[in-house]
Amino acid sequence: MDLGLKGRTAVVTGASRGIGLAIAQTLRDEGANVVLTARKQADAEAAAAQVGEGAVGIGAHVTDEEAARACLEKTLELFGSIDVLVNNAGTNPAFGSLVQQEHSRFAKTLDVNLWGPTLWTQLAHQLWMGEHGGSVVHTSSLGAFAVGPNLAVYHASKAALTHLTRHQAQELGPKIRVNAVAPGVVRTRLAEELWKEHEAEVAADTPMGRIGEPEDIGKAVAFLASDAAASWITGETLVIDGGQRWGTGK
Repeated sequence: MDLGLKGRTAVVTGASRGIGLAIAQTLRDEGANVVLTARKQADAEAAAAQVGEGAVGIGAHVTDEEAARACLEKTLELFGSIDVLVNNAGTNPAFGSLVQQEHSRFAKTLDVNLWGPTLWTQLAHQLWMGEHGGSVVHTSSLGAFAVGPNLAVYHASKAALTHLTRHQAQELGPKIRVNAVAPGVVRTRLAEELWKEHEAEVAADTPMGRIGEPEDIGKAVAFLASDAAASWITGETLVIDGGQRWGTGK
């Protein structure tokens, strides 16, 4: 199916590696122009070089309003529209027990994982989407629907992002669709604690028989971003976990 993304412009935050880079690559493969962001300009440029022609890297920390605005304004200058915004940047410095948390780590987790998507969405709305329409996709997590040791703050931030998705969909419709993806255990650096030392065991308890790959998430984001494929989908969070929630029962 043609997703209708050719000639559209997408901005992907946190796109220097892993899921963000795979999302950017998938959107580019579908014909979209893509702006990849990262905290450091060099990392953003290196990621854009991997994606190839039609991709641009811009350094912008996700919580820096001035940098975010400049990034989106540069996107409009280069490509003339902001049709898709993917809020993928995330962090988890608060790994550990709830009774051992520090405010700085707690605040940073919510700042990046929750305020970042709020900030970039409101700026995209102000600069382009409010008048012209568009699609926003957040990267949430399977953890938004689960509990587990050492991940309470991260899970709480993603649960809040999932609920924020519903509010934004209600507030910004009908011109702007807002959805989210919730990856399970995927082969990324951020998720290494969940798979690196015991990938075989995780795969064995996954109905699809493997952990996720970043490309699995990229394809789902492209689907949700596409008006051709998902024009009547908004406020939803699509879980992509190979059935990990259910296990194999073996």
